[in-house]
Amino acid sequence: MKVSTRGRYGIKAMVDLAINSNETKCVSLKSIANRQGIPENYLEQLMAVLKKADMVKSVRGAQGGYILNKDPKEISVGDLLKILEGSLTLVDCLENQPPKKKCGKANCSECNVRDAWAKISDKLAEAAHSISLQDLISNEE
Repeated sequence: MKVSTRGRYGIKAMVDLAINSNETKCVSLKSIANRQGIPENYLEQLMAVLKKADMVKSVRGAQGGYILNKDPKEISVGDLLKILEGSLTLVDCLENQPPKKKCGKANCSECNVRDAWAKISDKLAEAAHSISLQDLISNEE
């Protein structure tokens, strides 16, 4: 699995928010974009996705911007990757239950390799969900 700029930038923005905002202090998109080197227009799209997923709140007005909608301990890297990237599975046939024919001539339900992909995907998801936004903030400090 290769994390796209969408996932990388989204997680960087969430770390920035966690460090620089609180219940009374919002962070502007412009300031996040400047600190993190993320194009502001792209960041706006990412924040819309994160807002729809209830991870951030937007506040209007002169002192407006964004704040986290949850405690950083409650937000995992796995949650963010799933929101920003979609499924964390490595191969398409793992997303279909029951398995559908996705890899050429093979019957997925009889595939010898499918179980290996499932184990790897499970470990990847487990690792991603074990890292919280709070863990990433602690690494910054």
